[in-house]
Amino acid sequence: MSGAQHLVDMANDIGNFFRAEPNRQDAIAGIAKHIKSYWTRRMREKLIGQLQHGDGGLDPLPREALRYLEEHPGYKPKQTPGGDAG
Repeated sequence: MSGAQHLVDMANDIGNFFRAEPNRQDAIAGIAKHIKSYWTRRMREKLIGQLQHGDGGLDPLPREALRYLEEHPGYKPKQTPGGDAG
């Protein structure tokens, strides 16, 4: 499996998690936030590069989230309250 295919599979897994979100835009925002927060810039760029040459097997929700990230490179996810109480 190529590195890009592994990223596609990971993005689709994230999309599957957010698919339960009743609001489509909230699901796309959640996927974009996750990818921006936890993926390296190189991983994002590799997948966005593949997206520019066709969808490469990406499901619709992660595809839209990546397009959002491509169009808004300065996007900074808001940190939600919570986490460690220590």
